Amino acid sequence: MRAAVLHEIGQDKLEVLDDVEAVGFGPGKVRIRIRATGLCHSDVSAMSGVLPQPAPFVPGHEGAGEIVDVGDGVTGLAPGQRVLLCWLPACGSCPACKRGQTQLCLAGFLNAGTPNFKRPGGDVFGFAGTGTFAEEVVVDAGCAVPIPDDVPFDIAALIGCGVTTGLGAAINTAKVEAGSSVAVIGCGGVGISAIQGARLQGAAQIVAVDPVASRREAALRFGATEAVAPDALADAKQRITGGEGFDYVFEVVGRSATARTAYETTRRGGTLCVVGAGALDDFLQLNMFELFFDEKRILPSMYGGGDVLRSYERAIALWRAGRIDLASLITHRVPLAGINEALEQMRTGVALRTCIEI
Repeated sequence: MRAAVLHEIGQDKLEVLDDVEAVGFGPGKVRIRIRATGLCHSDVSAMSGVLPQPAPFVPGHEGAGEIVDVGDGVTGLAPGQRVLLCWLPACGSCPACKRGQTQLCLAGFLNAGTPNFKRPGGDVFGFAGTGTFAEEVVVDAGCAVPIPDDVPFDIAALIGCGVTTGLGAAINTAKVEAGSSVAVIGCGGVGISAIQGARLQGAAQIVAVDPVASRREAALRFGATEAVAPDALADAKQRITGGEGFDYVFEVVGRSATARTAYETTRRGGTLCVVGAGALDDFLQLNMFELFFDEKRILPSMYGGGDVLRSYERAIALWRAGRIDLASLITHRVPLAGINEALEQMRTGVALRTCIEI
């Protein structure tokens, strides 16, 4: 079968090969034919080494498709069923799951260290234990989440990561209050979803911050009340909040420099929500006096900060009701053979989300 493979960490292009095989099918597993997958910034971060991932590997974790086969012991799933892929399934029995923090379950991360593809030359890993830049993938049954027939594969793929992450950051983690002021730094697919989440929560002012003009223009269509380049953020803070700072600031880039800017843009007693996934060696510096004196809440948000299955259901309900726009998040479409074109679209910032149709 065909799959896009990164041979070594640090390479900036993928090679689409036709000699890749999905492996590991057996009890408790499902085989899925991928129909659509989104290109998420985390895929690019794994390729560059910002996020740890063994290589060679097939990137992609934001996917949807149809079940081809189910292994022994799998219940509630059947061949032909439409599913989205959950790259971080909850085991239900670890301490995090028992506390109701299923998004912090580590069981799914263990899958990342087990090859789920192979080539004649050896084993190939799937990013985050999935690897959706492939025609088929074998995953644990818990990764396959059934979707209603009226949800298109491309919409379902977005819900599998970016939409859930952004919406959840505003609704679950930060719990944006009605009438509040919000700034979102980084307006790709996740940032735009955070903007939609803040709008749903009733924020009065939502300032989108991004260096790319087309993304700023898009943010206004999705609910931002104003959109500025990074060098205009200080002025926006002064004009909108009287210099005090925003009630909520979302950092959706994953870099200490922007997190520091976000901290400084948050009012005293306000909330900084860190959504971007950054590098292990990139440290955010705060002095102990400001940490105490400003009493700003710093809230990281992992995969939307809540039960992902419930978050999927909520996103589908909001989409059906017309309360969130998911179709317009997909600004570009390419076939699997055009995967490197999609990577360039992300790196240059011209795309909110590129859908890879497989």
